[in-house]
Amino acid sequence: MLIKVRSASQASENEVTPRGLFLSRRSIMAGGAAALALGGTGVVPGPALAAPFQAPLTVSPKDPKMDAQTPMKSATSYNNFYEFGTDKTDPSENAGTLRTRPWEIAVDGDVGKPTTFGIEDLLSFPLEERVYRLRCVEGWSMVIPWVGFPLAELLKRVDPTGNAKYVAFQTLADRSQMPGLKYPVLQWPYVEGLRMDEAMHPLTILAVGMYGETLPNQNGAPVRLVVPWKYGFKSIKSIVRITLTQDQPPTSWNRSQPREYGFYSNVNPEVDHPRWSQATERRVGEFSRRKTLAFNGYGEEVASLYAGMDLRKNY
Repeated sequence: MLIKVRSASQASENEVTPRGLFLSRRSIMAGGAAALALGGTGVVPGPALAAPFQAPLTVSPKDPKMDAQTPMKSATSYNNFYEFGTDKTDPSENAGTLRTRPWEIAVDGDVGKPTTFGIEDLLSFPLEERVYRLRCVEGWSMVIPWVGFPLAELLKRVDPTGNAKYVAFQTLADRSQMPGLKYPVLQWPYVEGLRMDEAMHPLTILAVGMYGETLPNQNGAPVRLVVPWKYGFKSIKSIVRITLTQDQPPTSWNRSQPREYGFYSNVNPEVDHPRWSQATERRVGEFSRRKTLAFNGYGEEVASLYAGMDLRKNY
C-alpha cells in the first residue's frame, strides 16, 4: 500500500506524465525492462535503462504553491554528476557505463543492527511519489516527481544508538565505470552528510525513480538522496554506504572549498555564494529569473530544525 503525504512536496495525479504500461517490480529488478524503448526521453541507453514501475503512484491533491514540473527530457539531460564529467551534458552522455545491478548499500556505524541492503530490499519499501523543487547552488532549478521512500524508514531498521548525531553518505567510486574519477576535481569518493534530525525528517527521501520510472544512471541510479530544502549537491547520488556517527562527517564540497560550501547548505536567498548572488534562480526551460525561496519553499516544514541558529554563520 502506498502512503499518501499531504504537504508542499506533492502535486496532483494529472500533473504526472501518464504511462501506458507498467512492468512488475520483479521484472524491473531482473533487468528485463532494459528492452523497453524510451525514445525522446533523454535517458541514457545501457544496463540500467529507465522503465515504468508496477502501477501509477498515489499522489495527494495539487498544492497551489507548487510550480509546473520540469520536462523529463530536461531533467535527464542537464545534470551535475562529476564522476561522469563536469559539463551539464556529460552525465547523460557518459553514464551508460554505470552498472546498477547488483547493488548494495552498507549501513553501519552507531547502530545496533548493521545491515547491508540490496537494491531488491530498497524496492520492497512502500514507494511514494514526491514532487519536489530542486535548487542548484549555481542558480538553476527544476521541479521533479521523485519515486522513493523516507530515509527515516531505512534508518529505523538499523536501530540507531544514542550516539548517532549525524548521518554520512558515500557514492560509488569505480574508475572502470566512472570516467570522471581520473580528474582530481574533488577528493574521491564523493561524500555528504546530514544532521540526524535532518535525516529523519519526513521530507528527506531515498529516491529509486523519477517521473514514474526507475532512476536513470545520470540522475544517480539506482538510489540517491533527495533533501529538497538544501542545495542540490547535498542530494548525493549512487549511494553505496551510509554511516551513523557521533561526529560531523566531512562533505566533499566543504572539504574542497570551505569558504564557499558549508555543511548545512540550506537554500538561503540572503546568503550569497562568494562568486554569485543566491537571491534569484533560473528554472530550467525558462528565460526569466525568479526569486529564490528560503529553504527552497519548504520553510513551513523545516525552519524549526534551525531555531536559534545563525544561518549566515551556519551556511
